[in-house]
Amino acid sequence: MNIIIFGPPGAGKGTQSNFLKEDLKMTQISTGDLLRNELKKESELSKQIRNIIESGKLVSDKIIYDLIEDKISNKNIENMMIFDGFPRNIEQAKNLEIMLKKHNQHLSKVLNLKVDYSVLIKRISGRVSCPVCKNTFNEYFDPPPQKCRENKLIKRSDDNEGTVKKRLEIYDKETLPLLEYYKNQNKVLNIDAMKQIDEVRKEIRGVLKG
Repeated sequence: MNIIIFGPPGAGKGTQSNFLKEDLKMTQISTGDLLRNELKKESELSKQIRNIIESGKLVSDKIIYDLIEDKISNKNIENMMIFDGFPRNIEQAKNLEIMLKKHNQHLSKVLNLKVDYSVLIKRISGRVSCPVCKNTFNEYFDPPPQKCRENKLIKRSDDNEGTVKKRLEIYDKETLPLLEYYKNQNKVLNIDAMKQIDEVRKEIRGVLKG
């Protein structure tokens, strides 16, 4: 079974992918992780990626496809993959289908994590971390204890309401059309990601086993 975990920024895709790795022994494929892992190598491709990033440009789809196909071709994880953050548009989705078919695999389901945007904005803009205990909290849903508040809490510069809204606008314009594409293939399973994290985990596990 190969699945895509789909949803807007802050919906919990990475968290639920990690649970799937534990619950169903699947392998998470994230383009960010693939790029970071490649950069650790002393290869021609790693030099090429480093030069692109340092010049402020975006890594091409061709490079992303090569990294993903390298994973798809791995027989040890055949039909046990979770695609997290990929594909982001219909062209990438079609290329993923081509790569899977080439290696005698297919896409089983698309898990659509549904969360109200008002909640997403608070989830992301409310994130803070403690420099001492290194734990991450949320000012709205999981406030840091007083002992952490006495330290200077760390907040990422892009974790603000304006930036989050822009990210959601880009998601609506560029990525959300993918949902209709997969609905037409009867592959979408809607998941209520407004619930507690463990409840979402249990729901996903149930629908996939079913």
